[in-house]
This record gives sequence, structure tokens and C-alpha cells, in this order.
Amino acid sequence: RIPNMFEAALDGTFMGLYCQGEDIVQSDPNTQHVAAALSSMECIVVQDIFLNETAKYAHVLLPGSSFLEKDGTFTNAERRISRVRKVMPPIAGYSDWEVTILLSRALGYEMDYTHPSQIMDEIARLTPTFHGVSYEKIDEMGSIQWPCNEDAPEGTPIMHIDEFVRGKGKFVITKFIASPEKVTRRFPLLLTTGRILSQYNVGAQTRRTENSRWHEEDRLEIHPVDAEDRGIRDGDWVGIESRAGHTVLRAQVSTRMQPGVVYTTFHFPESGANVITTDASDWATNCPEYKVTAVQVSHVQQPSEWQREYSRFNTTQLELLSKREPLTTSGK
Repeated sequence: RIPNMFEAALDGTFMGLYCQGEDIVQSDPNTQHVAAALSSMECIVVQDIFLNETAKYAHVLLPGSSFLEKDGTFTNAERRISRVRKVMPPIAGYSDWEVTILLSRALGYEMDYTHPSQIMDEIARLTPTFHGVSYEKIDEMGSIQWPCNEDAPEGTPIMHIDEFVRGKGKFVITKFIASPEKVTRRFPLLLTTGRILSQYNVGAQTRRTENSRWHEEDRLEIHPVDAEDRGIRDGDWVGIESRAGHTVLRAQVSTRMQPGVVYTTFHFPESGANVITTDASDWATNCPEYKVTAVQVSHVQQPSEWQREYSRFNTTQLELLSKREPLTTSGK
């Protein structure tokens, strides 16, 4: 799991990472801990369509392709498999699956796929719930919901009607373990983080669109009682300090939050929302504890030290990007 990778990297036993389509530097908790782990690795490869926050730590940046530049499928939470069809050639020269094939060949393992449909055919051969899936069938039906096999040749719109697929449900008693994160006199408020409709996840794509007219920065929502206790007015710059770190956001006085609870989104890297979330996680799944962080909020006049350092780091990375060698046909 990703948190275990970070710990092993800092211990010197996890030396390389290949990251496709995810921005762990911005999305994972305790940003400074994540950055330290990545900085300690010998080889980081990032494949993406943008220079996201993780890519700024990469030794190698491979081109990613957008949904408009590749053929393939996507599967939603309804188990519905739908087609993606290429409408333009990849600007970087290769679709994602072609990059994987080239990398595999360079590492000594031959792959001879010539179209993504062949990859789906292999998935169907090897995966019992996908035995009946093919590009031809998806094109014929429009979409398919797995399981799709000999028992359900046209897919399975609804699962678990009379019983679970595996038979009886399996229930396991687990002991409740409370969060170790507690409010104190030093950190009397609880911070919870989340998303907003107009920005998707860490905003790597949506921040580059007109969506930012609706949500142009991460703000700290604070109840009027807590704001008044601290002399904070709507729009003031406030420092948020936790056991993990410190950052500065603009305050938004709001009754959406209960007294004692503050809230922010994490769509903009310069806000440093995950600088203050701790690396505590669930004991069973290692799911980070984004919803409970003890913090103190105070009126400030300038960015945090982390934000000043981030500004310097970001400027350097963008300068390096501007100095990159242009892509040539022979270098595709």
C-alpha cells in the first residue's frame, strides 16, 4: 500500500516508483512526509498528461494520453463497461498502452499487441467474470455490465438478487479502534477535508478549465462563533496549524460547519491542505484519516514557510520544463 511504500522509501528499502495518472504528492496526507519519501528514491517515473505535483519529483516523465487520444474502455461504479474511441492522434506520439508496450520491450519482455481490443481479449480469457466481454459485443450492445460470461452472456444488470455471488455473506467482527487524533488546548478544533462539485479530485485537470471561475482557491470554512473568538472576519488570511504542519488559507465564515469544526478542500497545490493532515491511517486498510485532524486557527499576515518554499520549488520546476528539448519525430 502507498503509505507502506513511503515508510520503506524513508528506510532506504524502496527505491523506485512508476506512477500513472495519479498525483500522490497533492492527494495523500502529510505532504512533507510524502515529498521526503519521494526525494529519497533513486528512480521515479511519472506518466501523465500534465506536469502535476508528483511529476515535479520525477526523474523520468513519460507522456500520457487523454481520453480523446486513445481507444479503450472505462468501467464505472455500476460495473458498466463502455468504449472510448480515439478522435485525434496522441499529441505526444503514443497512447498509454503503446508506452507500456515500449517500456516492456525495453525491459526485455516482448508484447505484440497491435490494438487495445487484443488486450481486452486477453482479459476475457483470463478473468472468469469477463469471459464474454469483447469490443465487438460492447459495440453491439452499447455497454456491458460484468459479470459477462457463459452464465450471463449479455451481462448482469443487477447482482445479489436472491443471494450473494459467493453464496452466503461473510461477516467478520472487528474491534472498534478510536482515532488517536484528539483535540487539546493547543489544537482545539477539528479539521475535515473534502471536495467541491466544480473541481475533480486534486484538480489537475479541472483547475486548467473555466471551472475555476466557480472555485478559484481553497478556503477554510469556520463557524462564526470560532471566528469571533479568534478575531477572524470573512476573507481574512488565517494560519492553520496541526501536529503535522502549518499552512495559510483565506477564511470563509460559514454556518455550514458546527462550532469546533473547520473545513477545506484540497484542489489547489499552493494551499497546502494536506500539509496539515496527518499520516494516521485505518489499521485494516491504511486508508488515510483525512476527516479528523486537530488544529488551531489564528489570524496571520503572510504565507506559511511551506508555502514560500513551495513557491520557490514550483518556479524552479516550471523553468526546467521550459528548457526541455523539443519532441522530434525520431524521438517519439
